[in-house]
Amino acid sequence: MASEAIIKKAESLRALIEKYNYQYYVEDSPTVPDAEYDRLLADLIALEQEHPELITDDSPTQRVGAEPLAAFNEVTHKIPMLSLANAFSEEEMAAFDKRVRDTLKV
Repeated sequence: MASEAIIKKAESLRALIEKYNYQYYVEDSPTVPDAEYDRLLADLIALEQEHPELITDDSPTQRVGAEPLAAFNEVTHKIPMLSLANAFSEEEMAAFDKRVRDTLKV
């Protein structure tokens, strides 16, 4: 069972990440560096993994981003878009490179 402090930390992280998502995806005006955003999201993921009862359907860990600007057109990619999945080390970058090469069969 998560303590009140951990519950409040998860709520605070969710609110902050939602704010940054809105600024980035809706306003097209990010106010925080990607590395800081990634660190906050990683902190929330770790809290939710340690305390699964804290996971909510609307948690930023359960979806990607926010509603995009209406000005953006929808695009269908012929080749799947792959994510770095927050690669921070050479090993993680090498794993991403391998996923791309395996997907493209190169």
